[in-house]
Amino acid sequence: METFVFLFPQFNFSAPKEEAYFKMLGETELRASRMKDSNSRNKDKEKEKDKKSRLSLLLARSGSHENVSPEKNPPAKTNHIPPEVALRWSDSFEDLLGHPDGVEAFTKFLRTEFSEENIEFWLACEDYKSTESTTKLQSKAKQMYAVFIDTEAPKEINIDHSTKQTIQKNIAQPTQSCFDAAQTKIYALMKKDCYPRFLASDIYLSLTKRKGPVAMTRRRSRSFVFNERGDATTPWL
Repeated sequence: METFVFLFPQFNFSAPKEEAYFKMLGETELRASRMKDSNSRNKDKEKEKDKKSRLSLLLARSGSHENVSPEKNPPAKTNHIPPEVALRWSDSFEDLLGHPDGVEAFTKFLRTEFSEENIEFWLACEDYKSTESTTKLQSKAKQMYAVFIDTEAPKEINIDHSTKQTIQKNIAQPTQSCFDAAQTKIYALMKKDCYPRFLASDIYLSLTKRKGPVAMTRRRSRSFVFNERGDATTPWL
């Protein structure tokens, strides 16, 4: 027994006026129509799945995939770091990034400034350059571009348009040096701007068992200025 489906083209405003008000589809045509719809939905699901996979990059060493406040991130375990080890990180930025605990502490600090994408990108580049498989190189290049480089990427880094365009061209046939220019720029940014603030931060000072400079507080007095220890000093005239 055949099943008939009635279609009413009068609801299709682009249909010609002289077209019949309904037509019948037999079982064979109905089955073909359903198969076409099913294939279309499957293709949409595959596209969505591919998009999500592009946005997932292994950033386990740096912690979070979302730009959230530090209170929402799992606390970094830096209490075990000896003060003498932490003190050596002030010698140079290279010494800081050369130590796993240094990277962890620096990442924790960058989260407080909502700029952890910089260290995450730098770490991803280090991992990328150590990749030898051509297949994995292509996959990682696409992931890194989607996460860090593309416009409105979830972890978009601050680099110039020219560098972005160069990377976009290079990942078509990726090599281990695809992201070198961007990595150099981000490294220089962290060294010049973020590193000095890190050395003066409570996060770093707590590791070295140091205290920050004592702030001078002016109280209601014409003769004295009191610091936080309560010592009185004569004000400058």
